[in-house]
Amino acid sequence: MIRVQRVKVNRSIGGDIVLLTALALFGSIMALPMLYAISSSLKPLHEIWIFPPKFLVQNPTLKNFKDLLSLLSDSWVPFSRYIFNTLFISIIGTGGHVIIASMCAYALSKHRFYGAKFMFKVIVLSLMFSSAVTYVPTYLVMSRLHLINRYSSLILPAFSSSLGLFLMKQFMESMIPDVVLEAAKIDGAGELRIFFTITMPMVKPAWLTLIVFSFQSLWNINGGIYIQREELKTLNYAVKQIVAGGVARAGAGAASIVFMMMLPIIVFIVTQSNIVETMSASGIKE
Repeated sequence: MIRVQRVKVNRSIGGDIVLLTALALFGSIMALPMLYAISSSLKPLHEIWIFPPKFLVQNPTLKNFKDLLSLLSDSWVPFSRYIFNTLFISIIGTGGHVIIASMCAYALSKHRFYGAKFMFKVIVLSLMFSSAVTYVPTYLVMSRLHLINRYSSLILPAFSSSLGLFLMKQFMESMIPDVVLEAAKIDGAGELRIFFTITMPMVKPAWLTLIVFSFQSLWNINGGIYIQREELKTLNYAVKQIVAGGVARAGAGAASIVFMMMLPIIVFIVTQSNIVETMSASGIKE
């Protein structure tokens, strides 16, 4: 039987003050790079190149964002097309990765079959390789499948990422008791019903975390070696090409950093709140 239980922490007021102070301190340190990026995007060109550099902007301006939008609008491909390409790849790639990784993790963690341990060892071994190492093999595979210059050349590799599979398997093994699944099978539930109505809700923190990682990775993907057609290129590729025009475009480059990190931060804030709520409010007991 599964019971939802809230745990009340017995801590003194002094302990709360120390804990909050430590969290505020470390949180401020981790937020410094983001604050510096925002500050730099608001600096005039002469403040960007001042030495020694100053953390806070002295004369804030929105000219850098105006220059960035002007440069993007001058491209022969509409700016909205780059945004659509990136959003389509990010959403489809993230959704497919979460579903496929979760299904594979469910089979590996809750079913016993020949070769399961060997398959998991191969998955763990694949985590050792950097994504840069797989560029050439992935390109050869996509080329043989005639998927170059298509969205599929970026979406399909995202489906097969081993990080999500490893994360989901470890979480399912530790958070889902076998007796819960056995009880569902006795009641006549099929595998798909067990997976979507029992397994996925119970591992909500895991797949929300996976959404953050996968979406951030796909949103910032370049994809230049897989897609050469300008109308199919991603926003990250277009921004980098536009702001790589020399010193005069340093302000637009600073603005592009803030522009590119806005949506991933929003996705993180939304999913992070759900993760914290789920982890703090739920507990599994047999």
